[in-house]
Amino acid sequence: MDLEFRGTIWQWRGPAPHYFVSVPAEAVDGLRAAARLVSYGWGMIPVQVRLGGTEWRTSLWPKDGGYIVPIKAAVRRAEAVDEGDEVTVSLAVGP
Repeated sequence: MDLEFRGTIWQWRGPAPHYFVSVPAEAVDGLRAAARLVSYGWGMIPVQVRLGGTEWRTSLWPKDGGYIVPIKAAVRRAEAVDEGDEVTVSLAVGP
C-alpha cells in the first residue's frame, strides 16, 4: 500500500519530545487492513517514508484510533522543517 498526504508537524511534549505528522482519517481503514499483514506488534506498521528529498524506514504508531508518522530530528534538519510546518509525506507500507 502506498499513500501520499499533507499534514502538519506537531510535537508530543513528553519526557523525551518527539515530532509527528498524523495520517488523515480517510487512510486509516486501509492501513488497518495492511497492519494485519505486516505489523510486528503493538499495532506498529513498518513503512518507508519520504519527506521532501529525505527517505527513511520507521513505523507508524497507533494513536487515538489513527496512526502517526514519527519525524526524526535528522529529517527535520535536512528538510528545514519544524513544528507547525505543513509537509507532504509519502508512505510505502511493508518491511
